[in-house]
Amino acid sequence: MDSDSESDASPESDADARVAFVCVQNAGRSQMATAFAERERTNRDLEVEIVSGGTRPADAVHDVVVEVMADAGIDLSSRVPQAVSEETLETCDVVATMGCSTLELDAETDVRDWDLTDPHGEDEERVEEIRDEVESHVEALFDDLEVDVLEERELE
Repeated sequence: MDSDSESDASPESDADARVAFVCVQNAGRSQMATAFAERERTNRDLEVEIVSGGTRPADAVHDVVVEVMADAGIDLSSRVPQAVSEETLETCDVVATMGCSTLELDAETDVRDWDLTDPHGEDEERVEEIRDEVESHVEALFDDLEVDVLEERELE
């Protein structure tokens, strides 16, 4: 797993932002979101630390998720679901939950519930739709982050 997406990594001091993608199993939606966020971070040249985890992580990323992400040019075959603590999430600027959140984080953490269908048990066509929804949410999040970072840099 990429060191930037380890669930309990400590915050980077030079990062523009720290974001987390969380679901129950960390085996579908949050894995897709993490991969799309890694791509956006590179494409936009932003210093964003990415955390990914689940409250009850599965043993592996769902096979159908690996397949549909491969169709999008992203390899998740070596990813392993991770646990994430509320303490870690409270160090993030933004926490995106996938539609299964009962998190109660401190007021300084921007928690966004994306209310996405769990891909577990869904057919490939439906998981492709979920993948596209996840990608759209991640792009919108990075649009927001990019504006915030540019504003902050102007103030420096």
